[in-house]
Amino acid sequence: MAERSLRGTNLSALSMETDENVILSERRITRYVCENKHISELPFSVEADVPPVWECRCGLEAKLVDGPEPETKPTKVARTHWDMLLERRSISELQELLEERLDLLRTSRGQKPKKKK
Repeated sequence: MAERSLRGTNLSALSMETDENVILSERRITRYVCENKHISELPFSVEADVPPVWECRCGLEAKLVDGPEPETKPTKVARTHWDMLLERRSISELQELLEERLDLLRTSRGQKPKKKK
């Protein structure tokens, strides 16, 4: 019988508290503008640290209007596999290895390996 009495009351989803006599913190509206001239107005508490950048609805970074210039972190240049290979071997070593592998492939197919110059 106790199981049926709680059915449909949504006790887990609803709060029985009200907003009466609750004092909300002071808010200020901050404005962000992206490169596409989209303006985002967001409420922040007066006590909160306002971030200098915010993600715009278009996906770009929006900067705080009349705010400090955001700090840019230095980024590393992406190294390719070729760059990492050249750190370990020279071009002449790579050409020699290529010829060795091609000779092995040719002999496995029954062809004669090329003569070295």
